[in-house]
Amino acid sequence: QVQLVESGGGLVQPGGSLRLSCAASGIIFSNYTMGWYRQAPGKQRELVAIITSGGTTIYADSVKGRFTISRDNAKNTVYLQMNSLKLEDTADYYCNARTLHTNFWGQGTQVTVSS
Repeated sequence: QVQLVESGGGLVQPGGSLRLSCAASGIIFSNYTMGWYRQAPGKQRELVAIITSGGTTIYADSVKGRFTISRDNAKNTVYLQMNSLKLEDTADYYCNARTLHTNFWGQGTQVTVSS
């Protein structure tokens, strides 16, 4: 049974930082492209960042220079370090694991940026 469990969300002031974690089980983690997506109220889910099995990273333009995605294959965990948070970063953040033929989602963790 595949599980992706996100943690680390919460309430933070503008300019602050949070680190999200996603612990995976039930998959050969190192084979998967791991990603973070987010969905704000009333909006579609959008890509935040992905990291391939080989370590290549891709970021949405809106988070470049502020967010960093990383992975620890020994811990089956992917991270999203979020710095200089803005009001518009408020959303539910979802972990994703995918290969060419599979696609799994976590339940999400809420991030609220508010003063």
